[in-house]
Amino acid sequence: MPPSKDICLVSTRKGLIVFRKSSSGWTIDGQHFLGIPVTYATHDPRTGTWWACLDHGHWGCKLHRSKDEGKTWEEVTAPAYPEGEEVKEGVAAKLDYIWVLTAGGADQSDRLYMGTVPGGLFQSDDGGDTFELVRGLWDHPSRKEQWFGGGMDHPGIHSICVDPNDSAHVLVGISCAGVFETTDGGQQWSPRNKGLVADFLPDKEAEVGQDPHLLVCSPADFSVQWQQNHCGIFRSTNGAVQWTNISSDNGPANFGFTIAVDPVDTETAWVVPALSDEVRVAVGGALCVCKTVDGGKSWTTIQEGLPEENSFDIVFRHGLDITDQTLAFGTTTGNFYLSEDKGESWTCISHNLPPVYAVRFA
Repeated sequence: MPPSKDICLVSTRKGLIVFRKSSSGWTIDGQHFLGIPVTYATHDPRTGTWWACLDHGHWGCKLHRSKDEGKTWEEVTAPAYPEGEEVKEGVAAKLDYIWVLTAGGADQSDRLYMGTVPGGLFQSDDGGDTFELVRGLWDHPSRKEQWFGGGMDHPGIHSICVDPNDSAHVLVGISCAGVFETTDGGQQWSPRNKGLVADFLPDKEAEVGQDPHLLVCSPADFSVQWQQNHCGIFRSTNGAVQWTNISSDNGPANFGFTIAVDPVDTETAWVVPALSDEVRVAVGGALCVCKTVDGGKSWTTIQEGLPEENSFDIVFRHGLDITDQTLAFGTTTGNFYLSEDKGESWTCISHNLPPVYAVRFA
């Protein structure tokens, strides 16, 4: 069940907002978990189930699912770190944040993965009723000493990519640690960070300690992978064995958090750049989208329909999504933009949302 071109789940600081397209255009079709931060909402393409990850200020992380497109929701027990586990020596591991939830392979009808802070990957094999810590990654010898927090106090897994041709082949993106790969379903993991640059480390080319902001794999060819990184935009065409910096030398396509890739064209991608590091606002006060159609050799800056001055918007790592010809993104200042011509022009659907954490077509 592929993502619908007509439904978009927008996760915000004050709840989940559902946009739906009708004959009159895109409008808000529903609001869920009003007042509660929804860190990530998505749908399972195999079953159509909607999932919502919540971050209660008082009650902590919660997990909900809906099997009827939001008409009803049921709470599912959120994963917990086993007793005695530590982030590092003397610091107990507890679930601080659910950053992403991803379906397993098409041949794994009940497999789900969840990426969390403080750096644990959880796996469910019963459709989300229960989750267990993936020990192969958690017990990696680099974790306690070489992983560290970026924007969070502790490391976090924000990206999970499952190979559509081999469900045992999975890549994850970790801030800050880098890209890690398993080819045996999670028993063994290896860093895949050759060619990345961490200009904030004494060893800029360190094998572990890189800071991918988002990792995505081409739906048309899993060996073509992209990441918006703290230190630029990078691409691999050999399955993350080697990364190449494809940032723009003279344009804004460089620092940012989010990236989307074309569903069928392995050469085309979009980013929403920002000023680094402490500033983190739209470049030059002009919100823009940058697009490449040649694998990052060149970038085009698109501003049609976007504010060209006095913009403080940035887009978080999960705040941009694509389905077919349609792209959508939400910003930290509560603006929601949509393009139905593959990013060539944009329309603001709403100026009045809470800060947006994630945008996903459902």
